[in-house]
Amino acid sequence: MKAYEKLLLENKAWAKEKIEDDDQFFERLANLQTPEFLWIGCSDSRVPANEITGTKPGEIFVHRNIANMVVNTDLNLLSVLQYAVEVLKVKHIIVCGHYGCGGVKAAMTNHHYGIINKWLRNIKDVYRFHREEVDDIKTEEARLNRMVELNVQEQVMNLAKTSIVQKAWKHAQLPHIHGWVYDLHDGIIKPVFEMLAGTHIDPIYEFDDL
Repeated sequence: MKAYEKLLLENKAWAKEKIEDDDQFFERLANLQTPEFLWIGCSDSRVPANEITGTKPGEIFVHRNIANMVVNTDLNLLSVLQYAVEVLKVKHIIVCGHYGCGGVKAAMTNHHYGIINKWLRNIKDVYRFHREEVDDIKTEEARLNRMVELNVQEQVMNLAKTSIVQKAWKHAQLPHIHGWVYDLHDGIIKPVFEMLAGTHIDPIYEFDDL
């Protein structure tokens, strides 16, 4: 049996089990999507949003990319964000990184990786903002772990800078934004940064006509 065929068999078994447990499960899911959370996570296959939070299909709206970035020119991310905030009206946005992130680790080197260099440059900017703190850390692993946390913090800030979030803060006092880091070694999520709805940022980023 080919690997992808096994996935299809597992899917059928999963669907059968769901119907046996609750024969209305898929009917409800097909007709309603009301997630409370938008999850912006890393594409790493070891960090599945639903599984590590114990949530069910329909409870988290998910966007994933390399190193859980919020880049102001990423139309994919911005489209997801706008839909989640303005249509689904999520109450919380979670940016979740993970310790040992390969994207953050790659950005901390001077290696040339091809087209992904353009993406990693955004993480290099995070290092430049926090160079003094990071360089004072003694071990490479500890420096990487702190960079993962700082990267999450900066992506939370990047969300707050968007007109999408600021408009929602002004008119609905939601969503709250949370920065988390997942530890692959023990499966525990660590909250590292938070911005409640309406938090003031540098005035240069605040729009006055939303």
